[in-house]
Amino acid sequence: MAARRAEMMAETRAKLIAAGRRAFAEKGYAATSMDDLTAAVGLTRGALYHNFGDKRGLLAAVVDQVDEEMATRAAAEAERRGGDDWEKLLIEGVAYIEAAMTPEVQRIVLLDGPAVLGDPSNWPSQNKCLAATMDCLARLAGTGRIKPVSIEAAARLLNGAALNAALWVAASESPDAVLPEAIEAFTHLASGLLVREPA
Repeated sequence: MAARRAEMMAETRAKLIAAGRRAFAEKGYAATSMDDLTAAVGLTRGALYHNFGDKRGLLAAVVDQVDEEMATRAAAEAERRGGDDWEKLLIEGVAYIEAAMTPEVQRIVLLDGPAVLGDPSNWPSQNKCLAATMDCLARLAGTGRIKPVSIEAAARLLNGAALNAALWVAASESPDAVLPEAIEAFTHLASGLLVREPA
């Protein structure tokens, strides 16, 4: 009985997140009606309030899901292309910036997310990315590949650079023109951490 109830609650939550994701991507957060959103999946406002507290809580769950997918895709791209830890770290950063060209990511994570939920660096999904970056930098420091700097400081600045580059691309009137500039600048900034081999 308890297991079935938990399963039903998980199904309801998943339905609401899927409906929220569609609505927020198509209409944006402000234009999304809670009644329309819940009716689309045969649920009530009460189900939304019970699971997420309010529309803002639902947006937080949707942002977490989409942002997590962005990070997963970036990591998969790094694995696919191969290379050492440093090359993979750069590939992940660039892939995260490139995700800003995806309309769903633009609207939900990079435009509405910060406007409604506040500073992205405080989001749970961003904190997971930070932990992964710190782990990678610690490995690189252990092999002497990067300069002796604070791992946390370097990770926060690298992640912040990728995030802010993505925010810039998403908000730009000409993202196609801005994207290569953002990637080039991010790569140069990040590479400043590397220990250069003597000529």
